[in-house]
Amino acid sequence: MAMMAKKIQSAKTAAIEETKKVLSEYSNFIFADYRGMTVEQITQLRKKLRENDATLKVVKNNFARIAFEEMDVKDVADLLKGPTVVAMSKEDANVVAKTMYDFAKDAGKEKPVLEVKGACVEKEIYDAAKIEAFSKVPGRKQLISMLMSAMNGPAQKLAATLKAYAEKKAAEGNA
Repeated sequence: MAMMAKKIQSAKTAAIEETKKVLSEYSNFIFADYRGMTVEQITQLRKKLRENDATLKVVKNNFARIAFEEMDVKDVADLLKGPTVVAMSKEDANVVAKTMYDFAKDAGKEKPVLEVKGACVEKEIYDAAKIEAFSKVPGRKQLISMLMSAMNGPAQKLAATLKAYAEKKAAEGNA
């Protein structure tokens, strides 16, 4: 673990505050090792994440660790080792995780270029296996859609039955 310097330079303090300001806007963070990715691949990943209301940021590990500690998010230091990129979202962390895993699978056909290390979802730390399993769960919007279609089915059947009954009675002349 990196040691904190006794005399902190003002530029570093400003960089830590800027990192903290950016991180504090989000509640879900997915950490990945981006070693081997080209600029074009990072740009493609950023574009895919933006489609899901998420953002991707390359972070300086020590600054991010200090910012997370000041934000009272513990145990992320283990995820901030080596070249680190952080995907950040305000909601639907599993959709963002799925996007990252899908991108890693597609882009790393010859050799892996993106390795998800873990995540911090609503201040809960997930290891790589847990976030991968979490990425396979449907997102909030998809779950709501599934619920609404399940609720809508019986109502549609009832409406169709009532309409057919009314049409039958109208045909018989007993409207």
